[in-house]
Amino acid sequence: MINLLIVEDDATLSENIKEILADLGDITQVYDGEEGLFEAESGMYDLVLLDLMLPEKNGYEVLAEMREKNIQTPVLILTAKDSLEDKVTGFQKGADDYLTKPFYREELIMRVKALLKRSLGLFAENQLAYKNITCNLSTKEVTVDDEVLPIQGKEFDLLVYFIQNKGVILTKEQIFDRIWGFDSDTTLTVVEVYMSHLRKHLKPSGTDHLFKTLRNVGYILQKE
Repeated sequence: MINLLIVEDDATLSENIKEILADLGDITQVYDGEEGLFEAESGMYDLVLLDLMLPEKNGYEVLAEMREKNIQTPVLILTAKDSLEDKVTGFQKGADDYLTKPFYREELIMRVKALLKRSLGLFAENQLAYKNITCNLSTKEVTVDDEVLPIQGKEFDLLVYFIQNKGVILTKEQIFDRIWGFDSDTTLTVVEVYMSHLRKHLKPSGTDHLFKTLRNVGYILQKE
């Protein structure tokens, strides 16, 4: 599941954006820059929609701190500021795109989809591929060389998360928070259980060995 973060102090506008993007994934809303930065640091989000005029920290400050901390989550700036200078500043701080308020519903959807496609490989026929593995994000089906594998539910979400972050070390805590959520009743050991299941199901395809365990740290899916 795609996770989007909206950092916008105008509650009405935030609700409107949430309603527009509801079909794309799970949405978290925060209303000031400090909270926005805190959420962005969790590494749980696939895209941040960031207003510039925020209390506590403005959007430029949030963006600059994210990039300084090597948080590479795509950021779409939403702002009433329309000058070229403001846009240049936003891109210099590390923004991926810029949308001026008021904006059209269709334009917001298309810009968000474009950023997700660029960063995650999504919306290209709604499929995600890695080597000979293909994940269909619509049917939640995993195929290897056109053969369907018995990978479903949280195991499917786990595989998608790794493919989206191939070459990146993922801690057990990150995986747990992303797949099961902060408020889950289960424990961290569930990550090891599901990793074992995933490797078992991928073994016939010869790709199970690409998932490396980093002792006391987490896991990494090797890049192609």
